[in-house]
Amino acid sequence: MKVNLLDLKAQYHTIEEEVNKAIKEVLESSHFIMGPNVKKLEEEIAEYTGVKYGIGVANGTDALMLTLKALGIGEGDEVITTPFTFFASAETTSVVGATPVFADIEKDTLCIDPDSIEKNINERTKAIIPVHIFGQMCDMDRIMEIANKHNLIVIEDACQAIGAEYKGKRAGSIGHVACYSFFPTKNLGGYGDGGMIVTDNKELADKIKLLRVHGSKVKYHHEAIGHNSRLDEMQAAVLRVKLKYIDKWNNSRGEHAHTYNELLKDLDVVLPTERENCKHVYHLYTIQSSKRDEIIEHLKENGVASGIYYPIPVHLQEVYKHLGYKQGDIPNAEDACTKTFALPLYPEMTREQQKYVVTKIKEFFQNK
Repeated sequence: MKVNLLDLKAQYHTIEEEVNKAIKEVLESSHFIMGPNVKKLEEEIAEYTGVKYGIGVANGTDALMLTLKALGIGEGDEVITTPFTFFASAETTSVVGATPVFADIEKDTLCIDPDSIEKNINERTKAIIPVHIFGQMCDMDRIMEIANKHNLIVIEDACQAIGAEYKGKRAGSIGHVACYSFFPTKNLGGYGDGGMIVTDNKELADKIKLLRVHGSKVKYHHEAIGHNSRLDEMQAAVLRVKLKYIDKWNNSRGEHAHTYNELLKDLDVVLPTERENCKHVYHLYTIQSSKRDEIIEHLKENGVASGIYYPIPVHLQEVYKHLGYKQGDIPNAEDACTKTFALPLYPEMTREQQKYVVTKIKEFFQNK
C-alpha cells in the first residue's frame, strides 16, 4: 500500500463541482485581482476568527512582514519568537531590519515557552511572535500577561492553526494581530499562494491595506513605500468554497489523530500532547523518537511517506551565525529537531491507511 503524507487530490474530488463553478465564475467575470471574492473572504475569515478586520495578502510570509512593517518595527528593535518552526517567522523580522531573538519551547506541546520569552525581554524588545505549531495554540494567557506587563505587541503566527481554539477563543483572536497562510498544504489551503492578516485594530488594518498595494489608496498616488502583495481573486474564490468545510475537516483531523494515539500508545514513541481545554487542529501529526531516521527509512521502503519538521532549529541556521547562538543554547528546540517527524494525516484518510502506517512502525520495533 502507498500512503501519502497529504492527499490534496482526494480533497479536491469531494468539492470538485463547487470549486470548478467558483473558478469558472471568476474567469467569466475577468476580475482577477482584488475582486469581490477577496472582499467577501476577508469578511468571512474575520467573522470566523472572531475579529473585526481581515486583510488578504499574497502569502503567509508577506502577512508577517507587512504586519511588522505596519507596526513600525525595524532597525534596533528585537522580536522574540521560536526557533522550532518554519523560517519565515524569523526571516520577516530580519527583512524589516529588526533582530529575531529565540526563546525555547515547551517540551510537551513544542510551542514557545512563556518563561523563556520573559527571560529574553529587554529594552529593545518590541513584539512577540508565538507560533501555533502543528495546529495547537500556545499558552496565550501567559503570553498576553507577559506582553501586557512589558508593553509588547503580540503577533499570532496562526499559519498552521486556522480553527484551533484556546479556551473557547479561535487562533488569531487573542493577540493584537494574527497571520494566516493559505499555502496548499495548510488546513485551509488554496490552489496557489495566499495569506491573510486579522485584527481588531482599524488603524493597523488600514495601514496594512495601504502597504499591500505600493503604499497607495488612490491609483498613482503613493503615501508610503509599500509592496505588491495582493490576494489573487481565483484563490479567494477557492478558499471561500473550502472555508465552509474547515470545521468538518479539522474535526476529521482530530479524530484521525486520536486513532493514531490509540494505535501507537504501546510503542516506544512520544505522542503529541494536547493542551487542556483547547482544540488542536493537527495541521501535522508529529511523533518523536530517537530512532527517527531509521523509522522514516523503514516507512519509505514500505510506501509510507513522512516528513521531518524541522531538521535544523532556526537559531542554528547558517544565515543567523552572526547572532552568536551555539549548540546547547536552546535545548528543547534542538532536541525536538533530532526526534520529531510527521506521519500521514489528512481529512480523507481511511482507518485502513492508518492501520497500515502503524503496522509498519510496529514492524520496525519488532525487528530491532
